[in-house]
Amino acid sequence: MDLNYTDAQRAFRAEVRAFLADKLPKRLSDKVAAGKRLTKADYEEWHTILNERGWLGVNWPKEHGGTGWDAVSRHIFEEETTAAHAPRIVPFGLNMLGPVLMAFGSAEQKAHYLPRILSGEDWWCQGYSEPGAGSDLASVKTSAVRDGDHYVVNGQKTWTTLGQHANWIFCLVRTSREGKPQEGISFLLIDMNTPGIEVRPIVLIDGEPEVNEVWFSDVRVPVGNLVGEENRGWTYAKYLLTHERTNIAGVGFATAGLASLKRIARNQLQNGRPLIENPIFAAKVAQVEIDLMAMATTNLRTLAAAAAGQAPGAESSMLKIKGTVIRQQINHLARQAVGPYAAPFVSESLDEGSNVEPVGPEAAMPVTQTYFNNRKLSIYGGSNEVQRQIISKAILEL
Repeated sequence: MDLNYTDAQRAFRAEVRAFLADKLPKRLSDKVAAGKRLTKADYEEWHTILNERGWLGVNWPKEHGGTGWDAVSRHIFEEETTAAHAPRIVPFGLNMLGPVLMAFGSAEQKAHYLPRILSGEDWWCQGYSEPGAGSDLASVKTSAVRDGDHYVVNGQKTWTTLGQHANWIFCLVRTSREGKPQEGISFLLIDMNTPGIEVRPIVLIDGEPEVNEVWFSDVRVPVGNLVGEENRGWTYAKYLLTHERTNIAGVGFATAGLASLKRIARNQLQNGRPLIENPIFAAKVAQVEIDLMAMATTNLRTLAAAAAGQAPGAESSMLKIKGTVIRQQINHLARQAVGPYAAPFVSESLDEGSNVEPVGPEAAMPVTQTYFNNRKLSIYGGSNEVQRQIISKAILEL
């Protein structure tokens, strides 16, 4: 592929920048830049602004209300929005469930759910992981037993990101115990307001209940909420995970993180001189920047292939590994750069309107929280160890 931007692509970048300058609320960009916590209302405000412009479904075709953008346009949009400190697009409905419904959902499901994802009427969360089924997803035990026109669901999901905000959850459930474990899994859409569902927050080290447990006790779900065929959910789950793992590469987030790291290193002094002038530290920053540039190119190639109709395969695993490692390296270097100011952490300092006095430079406040929170990057979406196994089998044929 040609890695030089065309005139049209450069014009599109200028259009995105102008849109962000005009429509991105300063209050939101300031919160993101300072590492402050975002509320549900913050995400919804930004989603609404993007949807009004027709730029929310960035990886959706126009026929379903999306942008119809190619891989390069999506890459440019991600670069510019992260550079401008826009809130992230919450991925569960838009980047995960949406493509699955387009590929495998019924006409009725597409007509009902896709517009509601764009409008914000439905906030989705992901019901995949369980206490005994994380990277080994085929071991899910949450059961769905057919009872007339309903399934009766019992079990538990965990690490459900932003589940406290969701009114719908897409779940992998076990509908058969015959044959291989993968052959008895179904993909079910469940209204979170259904009797028998309980959401229990898991408070993380930064004091934020970002993830949750979701418990199901005799939850009745209409059979019409089954996506595709019964016991074929493993196929749909793998399709979703290839999209999730490509997105986890997080080129835009890594680029913004690298820019923040450089700012910190320019302002932090070591022996009276900016830390960035320390040759050992500068070499570490240069190495992670080189890795990021190479990964960004690979990401573009993979997205371009997907846009040409090729389903992303083991390449998604490669991007998931490299992208998460790079982001963690950037977080590690930022923590090193602020030195002892990384040690004190007051959770309340990340809330909007907090009057907690910063300890040291203001840029140091979110560094520790980001460092610890992003340790999860190499675990969720299938741990990096599992991704290496996928690569060894699918590409190296070991």
